[in-house]
Amino acid sequence: MPELRCDPVTGNWVVIATERARRPESYVRQKEESKSENTVCPFCYGNEALTPPEVMAYREPDTGPNTSNWQIRVVPNKYPAFAPGAACPPLPAASGLTSPFCRSMGAVGFHEVIIHSPSHEKSLALLPEEQVVLIVRAYKDRYLALKKDGQIKYILIIVNHGKSAGASLAHPHSQLFALPLLPKMPQEELLRCARHHQNKGSCMFCEIIEEEKKQVARLITESEHFFAFCPYASRSPFETWILPKRHNASFETITTAEERDLAKILRLTLRAFYKSLGDPPYNLYLHTAPPSAEDFSQSYHWHIELFPKITLQAGFEMGTGIMINVVKPEEAAGFLRGFKDRED
Repeated sequence: MPELRCDPVTGNWVVIATERARRPESYVRQKEESKSENTVCPFCYGNEALTPPEVMAYREPDTGPNTSNWQIRVVPNKYPAFAPGAACPPLPAASGLTSPFCRSMGAVGFHEVIIHSPSHEKSLALLPEEQVVLIVRAYKDRYLALKKDGQIKYILIIVNHGKSAGASLAHPHSQLFALPLLPKMPQEELLRCARHHQNKGSCMFCEIIEEEKKQVARLITESEHFFAFCPYASRSPFETWILPKRHNASFETITTAEERDLAKILRLTLRAFYKSLGDPPYNLYLHTAPPSAEDFSQSYHWHIELFPKITLQAGFEMGTGIMINVVKPEEAAGFLRGFKDRED
C-alpha cells in the first residue's frame, strides 16, 4: 500500500510509493524517443492482456472487454501512487519513529490510465478532433464514477507528454488520480477564490477572462465556450490556461456542447505548441472543485493549465518557490497565435 506523509514544516503531503520504483525505466536515463521496433507497448492493439483489466472502454459493439476494437481504454495504473482500500486511517509512524511530527496515512484512492487511442504515435495535438472529444468524455465519465466514493476528496487529471515531462511510456495517455485528501495547491486556489468572492462578490476567473479580452495581447485563441491565453504572471515560457467562459466550478458538469468545444480548443492549442515549438514535452493538468464543492460553486472556476518543458527549474526556483520566466507572456501568446490554425 502506498503511503502519504506530511512535511511538518511546509504542510505539504508526499506520496511514498515504492511499487513505482519497479518500473523498468525507473533508474535508466534515456533520450526522448518513440517506440523502438523491439519494444512491446502494453497500450497498443493486441496487447490488452499486458495491462490490468480495463475499468471502462469505448469500443465497437459486440466486442468483449480487454480485447481489441476499442477507441478509448481506461485501466488501473500497474504501478499506482494510490490504491483502493477499505478504510483510510492514519498509519503508525514510519520506521518505528514516534515523533509527533511524523504524520502519515494510507494512500487510499485510485490511479488510472486513460489510453487516448490505439495509435502509438499520435499525440493529442495530432489526433482527429472526434477522438479528442472521446478523451474529454472519458475524463468526465471517470470523474463521475470515482467521485461517488466517499473517501475521495480530490480528483486530478494530468497528461505528461515526453520523457522529460515524466512520461514513462511513449503511447499517448492521461492519468487520473483520486486522492483521500485535498492537496495544498488546489486548496490554496480554492481559498483565494473564496476570499475574492467574499470581498467582491464575483468570481476571480470570470474577471480574469474579461480583463484578458480587453488586453488582447495574451490571448491565444477563443471559441464559443472556452478561452485560451498565457497568464499575466506566467511561471514558465508559454504557460497556457484554458478556461470555460461559463462560470462553472466543477468540470464534470460540462455539457455535450462544451465537451466538443473543449476538445477543439485543446487540440488547437496543442497543435500550436507542436508547430511552433517543435513538439515540446509538456505537462497538462485539470484543476476542478472537489467532489463536495457546494461551498465553492460561486467562487471557483475549473480550468486546464499547460506547461511546455522549455526550461528547467534550478536552485533559485527550488529554494524560493519563485519561478524565473525568460519569455514574456505577451510575446509567447503572439508567437502561438501565428501557429494555432495551421494544419500542415
